Amino acid sequence: MLLFACILKYIVLIAPDFDGFLLHLSVLQLLDCPSAVLGDRGSVMQGDRVCWLLVLLAISSGTLLPSNEPLSAPRVFLSFKELRSTGTAHHFSFLLNSSDYRILRMDEDHDRMYVGSKDYLLSLDLHDINKEPLIIHWPVAPQRKTECVLSGKDTNGECGNFIRLIEPWNRTHLYVCGTGAYNPICTYVDRGRRSQGSLHLQNPQSGSRTNRAADFSSTAGPVEAQQYIFRLEPGKVDSGKGKCPYDPKLNSVSALINGELYAGVYIDFMGTDSAIFRTLGKQTAMRTDQYNSRWLNDPTFIHAHLIPDSTQKNDDKLYFFFREKSSEMGQSPMAQSRIGRICLNDDGGHCCLVNKWSTFLKARLICSVPGADGIETHFDELRDVYIQPTQDTRNPVIYAVFSVSGSVFKGSAVCVYSMADIRMVFNGPFAHKEGPNYQWVAYTGKIPYPRPGTCPGGTFTPNMKSTKDYPDEVINFMRNHPTMYNAVYPVHKRPLVVRTNVDYEFTTITVDQVAAADGSYEVLFLGTDRGTVQKVIVLPRDDLLTEELVLEEVEVFRVPTPITSMRISSKRQQLYVGSVLGVTHLALHRCDVYGEVCADCCLARDPYCAWDGKTCSRYSASQKRRSRRQDVKYGNPIRQCRGYNSIGNKNTLETVQYGVEGSTTFLECQARSPHVSLKWHLQRENSDRRKEIRSEGRVLKTEQGLLIRSLQGSDSGVYLCTSTEKNFKHTLVKLQLVVLSGRTVNNVLVEAGGPAPPPPPPLQSSAWTPSAGQYKDLLTILSQPEMGLINQYCQDYWQLGDGAG
Repeated sequence: MLLFACILKYIVLIAPDFDGFLLHLSVLQLLDCPSAVLGDRGSVMQGDRVCWLLVLLAISSGTLLPSNEPLSAPRVFLSFKELRSTGTAHHFSFLLNSSDYRILRMDEDHDRMYVGSKDYLLSLDLHDINKEPLIIHWPVAPQRKTECVLSGKDTNGECGNFIRLIEPWNRTHLYVCGTGAYNPICTYVDRGRRSQGSLHLQNPQSGSRTNRAADFSSTAGPVEAQQYIFRLEPGKVDSGKGKCPYDPKLNSVSALINGELYAGVYIDFMGTDSAIFRTLGKQTAMRTDQYNSRWLNDPTFIHAHLIPDSTQKNDDKLYFFFREKSSEMGQSPMAQSRIGRICLNDDGGHCCLVNKWSTFLKARLICSVPGADGIETHFDELRDVYIQPTQDTRNPVIYAVFSVSGSVFKGSAVCVYSMADIRMVFNGPFAHKEGPNYQWVAYTGKIPYPRPGTCPGGTFTPNMKSTKDYPDEVINFMRNHPTMYNAVYPVHKRPLVVRTNVDYEFTTITVDQVAAADGSYEVLFLGTDRGTVQKVIVLPRDDLLTEELVLEEVEVFRVPTPITSMRISSKRQQLYVGSVLGVTHLALHRCDVYGEVCADCCLARDPYCAWDGKTCSRYSASQKRRSRRQDVKYGNPIRQCRGYNSIGNKNTLETVQYGVEGSTTFLECQARSPHVSLKWHLQRENSDRRKEIRSEGRVLKTEQGLLIRSLQGSDSGVYLCTSTEKNFKHTLVKLQLVVLSGRTVNNVLVEAGGPAPPPPPPLQSSAWTPSAGQYKDLLTILSQPEMGLINQYCQDYWQLGDGAG
């Protein structure tokens, strides 16, 4: 590899060993390639070789070569560093000796968010999670931790108090539970405001284990006159069995309703006894039938939510979402996603199913892609559920994230379900099986009265006040027929969002309803197992077809880690994200990242954003701002941005780049969005004609720009890179390429008193480096606007070389 001089290093890098590839300095910066890395006694060639190895790897991996962007590619991708630089994301920065952070409860009325982690309870301000956080240290006793370790469990990953349940008990208290180092425990937390005085700090090992953030970080602000109270109630610890799992790796769900705690949980040390439990309150403690695989078969609980069935309170049902193993496929059990439900006023049976649910039913949730041959590709494993409220509390919209079970291929999907379809399945036929060697069929016999699964004292059973009044035949039928024959299919019988052949899976979901200029839109925020969040909208098209737009994808955490929990606040326009590493809150929109012209803002089609005449900023429905330009449905900048488009093209700056005859140069132009097509045109000197440049011969078009090999004098001219999206054209780059004669450059170096450049040596030999005098002589033949930048670059280059000598 031959380095002519510092100036030529900036203009051109000649690499015969790499087929003569040349890259502009900006591409090297894009690859984080160092300008010069010193090797032996001031030699810069070793560093150059490292750079070229990086370039070669980038070329071989396709970074610099054309590729087909998937439809799911985000319009904007922000790395963790780029996201932080926008000022729209903030990480919980108080360094605790903890892990496994889970957002378990949001209280928008009091502007607080409650987070559970290993040995800690956190109460965070929804406006700023780093502002005066309230922290409770709740570890297990040393003796209990020792017993846990002696039982064969891991000290850090299992033998701690992992907080898994935070429920509002009343206006002033929370009910919280933790795994207790494989001995679940629960207690009450006093919350509220202190009207006067400051909050006293106490030793966490004493009776009250309350600590302020000041105990853990010196950055905490001053104590305010009015303080939140956040402390454990002393002497009120009770058993967490049936409320919280022993094993922190096992999922659990809960809902505290009318003073009664409903939980989907594993209740034993070995993690084999799963149940839907009811504890606390005045009603009888209840659970699912124990060790009955027809009811629950090694389930993973995902979500629990109360959904009223009618105006009658007695008809209220609690819905559980989970996935479980199914042995219906012979010796190859596969995962099946389920939705189950129970009546809140279920008291169990009189003779059979005593203290066990007598209204428990479940149905399969299907999320599949129908194939052309009629065979469906199933996404079997339910990962997360979000219940989107509507004006009718009885009919919320259910969004669910699924992944593929097995190792045939990696994929995930989002399906949407209606309560009308769910109720239809639960009102349909029951699944029946005559014996172990028989197939499941629809039950065709007589259905006892009242219909199994009906709530007592409700619309259809006004005279039956308790399930204990139900006939034995109803209870016996329920015990043997807990499953519905029909499955629940998503709206339109297909997923809303599908991802296959990608290196990630969706793990969490939350949804926001956004009012835009041309309608209301549901914006999906999808967390992934690599620590990113995608913002997606799906627009309806003709014939039940849809158009999916990935507006942005952001890296939420510095280290890629699966996102385990997400909560959204439409009121504050914030998204709260939890993972093993910590908690972050970020704004729902970053409108300025889409671009600096009206067309870029309009083409982004983000319901949160609109062009206000100067910038792309947050859209708000106001009659005073009719000039705001927004078109989510069609994204038509030609119609929306009249008068602004010509201004954007006029503002395109012309830059100058140099190359040397016979070498290779790279003209950089990268699209803001993967959805645009780029074209290059060349306008030669003294000509008004623009010729389109195609990939042929010496020219290669890449994602990052244009690669021209074996430069010729005729390659000089003005190069224009134009993007086209939805028939809108926008000039991204206007660049004048000046091709220098190789003979002229060589003569300047020789006349300066230095030896003529030798032929390119092999990589392992030392290379010739020009003197500073030759560099200055070469500068005299160049008098273009880029000289300032080139001169600064080369001065730094020579200083680095002198320092090593």
